[in-house]
Amino acid sequence: METVAVIDFETTGMSPAQGARATEIAAVLVEDGQIVGRFQSLMNSGAWVPPFIEQLTGISNRMLQAAPRARAVMHEVMRFTRGCPLVAHNAAFDRGFWHAESALAGCEPDTAHDFACTLLLSRRLYPQASNHRLGTLAALHRLPDSGRAHRALADAQTTAHLLQLLQQDVAERFAQQLAGARVTHKLLQALQRTPRGQLGRCPAWAASVPP
Repeated sequence: METVAVIDFETTGMSPAQGARATEIAAVLVEDGQIVGRFQSLMNSGAWVPPFIEQLTGISNRMLQAAPRARAVMHEVMRFTRGCPLVAHNAAFDRGFWHAESALAGCEPDTAHDFACTLLLSRRLYPQASNHRLGTLAALHRLPDSGRAHRALADAQTTAHLLQLLQQDVAERFAQQLAGARVTHKLLQALQRTPRGQLGRCPAWAASVPP
């Protein structure tokens, strides 16, 4: 049985390459279609939160002064997600901060921490969506309300619900290709790289694992 960790960062900016740092992280463990664990923490890196980011996320500089150090948080979340593949919405963004903050914290890399992206998967499976922002998809599919958007745990939980829906839809739409196998993380990674019109012919179907 596969357990994946759905993660979300809140940050001071768009990219670690531009000097942005994480202000909050959450991780939600999903096993066999069910949420089985949650982790959330603010992160004090000493970085300044611009006013527009504070307005967007509700995370203030004052809040971060009392938060645990970013280094300690990253070590804790690495332990929480050990051995789990990772999922994020717009994974390129979260992957950048995951690698940057882990390196700054001196965390040992975990080879299992390989990302799948619910944004890329949604573009392939839900072309009818007006856009593929997390909030738009949550409203379109009537996903459970997880709380305020642009807070890490709420967004991670919404992404976890979206992942569950994606897994169900893949299983139903491509039941013939799956032939009773599970919708694995590796399969989702392959599908997110496959053009929409070629999903049914993705070579990864042959590597699916029987139940």
